[in-house]
Amino acid sequence: MEFHSIANNIYYFKGSVNIGYVQFSPNEGMLIDAGLEEQAMKKVLKTLNDKEFPLTHLFITHAHADHYGGAAYLQGKQKVYTIAPKFEAAILQEPMLEPLYLFHGVKPIQEWRNKFLEAKPVNIDLILEEEGEVKEGGIQFRTVSLPGHSYRQFGVMAEDILFAADAYFGVEIIHKHGIPYIVDAKQTLESLEKIKNLPCAGAVPGHGSYEENFLPTIEENVQVHVQVETLLFSLVSQEKNGIPLEQLVTKACTEKRITIRNVPSYMLFRTAVTAYLTKLIQEGRVQLIVRNNQLLVVSSSE
Repeated sequence: MEFHSIANNIYYFKGSVNIGYVQFSPNEGMLIDAGLEEQAMKKVLKTLNDKEFPLTHLFITHAHADHYGGAAYLQGKQKVYTIAPKFEAAILQEPMLEPLYLFHGVKPIQEWRNKFLEAKPVNIDLILEEEGEVKEGGIQFRTVSLPGHSYRQFGVMAEDILFAADAYFGVEIIHKHGIPYIVDAKQTLESLEKIKNLPCAGAVPGHGSYEENFLPTIEENVQVHVQVETLLFSLVSQEKNGIPLEQLVTKACTEKRITIRNVPSYMLFRTAVTAYLTKLIQEGRVQLIVRNNQLLVVSSSE
């Protein structure tokens, strides 16, 4: 994990999951997200302590375990005022909700409750209902609503630097995923368009590298999402009698050369595929129907 300076008093820890840091004053500083696990947070704390940077606040952009897994360790070590968006905060405080919704409301068995899907609970001091300016103590920053990858994901604007969370990914990462994890395809694309119009001097994705000229990366993300949507519509259109949803997941992953290796991963891809389908349903291009006790996806043109 590498500690990089972006601008005056604005930094980020570059790793498999990025963590932002903003120093607001000699006595107040804020982390943006907390990494996957305790080890990541230990490295963060050591770096901040070595540099004598203050840590008084934590902002969690969204409730995916890789972005808040180190928060419980941090809260156990010191007092840190923790802020999160509404709805995401509910999951942060009751982390079993994530495997619960991925597995259709069935109480998840232990094998499905791994560190990638369920971190330790986090205490939230301030729940944000709307995007906008946040003032707490001596800190001041702006939040930006960027849903799509998660239900109520917020990015953070510190000065003119955007910490975009998982609203977009670095180019290498977005292609590596094949089918990116999202919960709402329409909102995902809207958030990408929103980022294009923000007055930013640079941006940090949740996974990838800080870029001043980040617009080509945003465009690459848009293209990947459009390609996945196009692929799914094509696969559905080829089946005149419709295609079972589970079979569509299999075909889409095969087309993208994705090998699903375990049940939780399957559920993540199934959720993402369904999110793209939801956009196609909203646009009247496909339908979900039940026939012979099977859930089928059918083209609306048939």
